[in-house]
Amino acid sequence: MRRAFQDFATGRFTKHEIRKNVNALGLTTRHGKPVPSQTFDAMLRNRAYIAQIDVPDCGISTRGDFEPLVTENVFFRVQAILDGRYEVTAPRQRNDPDFPLRGYVRCEACGKPLTASWSKGRSDYYAYYHCRGRCRAANISKTNLEELFVDELVRLQPTPGFMRLVKDRVLSAWRAMQGDAKQRIAEIERRQKAIREKLDRLDAAFLYERTIDIDTYDRHRDKLREELTLAQMDRHSCELEELDVEGILAFAERVLPSASNLWVQSSLAQKQRLQQVFFPDGVRFDGKRLVGTGTTLPVFNYLNPISDEKKELVDQTGVEL
Repeated sequence: MRRAFQDFATGRFTKHEIRKNVNALGLTTRHGKPVPSQTFDAMLRNRAYIAQIDVPDCGISTRGDFEPLVTENVFFRVQAILDGRYEVTAPRQRNDPDFPLRGYVRCEACGKPLTASWSKGRSDYYAYYHCRGRCRAANISKTNLEELFVDELVRLQPTPGFMRLVKDRVLSAWRAMQGDAKQRIAEIERRQKAIREKLDRLDAAFLYERTIDIDTYDRHRDKLREELTLAQMDRHSCELEELDVEGILAFAERVLPSASNLWVQSSLAQKQRLQQVFFPDGVRFDGKRLVGTGTTLPVFNYLNPISDEKKELVDQTGVEL
């Protein structure tokens, strides 16, 4: 279970993926069977893994006299992910790896995500993407829709001049992000200081002044410890890694021209991640072509607010948009 908590806390895996992995590693129920989904959910919520014993029916909530299996930092991050308080990067699973665009491409007519299925012909099965329910506006073969999507990825290929312009914008945005991160960290540190002061006062009220009982002390202490752990997690999430931004941009310049090949050769999970990266607002199908692909890779959005005055300050040589 330590592995399960650690992997889920990264936000890169779904519960289904993690449960499948730990079951394969030998995790079983007391009857020797693979752990089912409902039991696994309860295990991720079990505070015994941080050495906290809770018996609500008896009003018991106390620290156990054994070593915790996972740290409070990992445990409470998992709880935050389960509660939807932290954004994760794990792709939403859309069932069949044969249909990577299922649930991602929407019908232009009704606005609902396309589903997909195999249909039996006279001599073989054929794969189709189609709209749900009574709407019949979208019905297209798997091959044709995915070819349309690949064509859109091909259009993302930037020119050298375009990348030079983007590079200036990204570097400027990175410096602004660093300034914002310092401000957020300072605010979080003030919050952490206030929580520690409350813990000190709580200790004094219980240990020296004897103005509260053990149950009240335990309840408030655990709540403050959780708040402190979440604040530490917030601080960690605000810390920007020491990135070689210029190196990353050079890498992007090599990757973007091959975006279509990268998508075609990727696994289902990788395709879903790439789709969100290149078209974060999704795309729509109007029965003939894909629409709504104007909002693309976030790096392209840095060009949107450039005013006419600023454009004159940038060398436009080689820029073809």
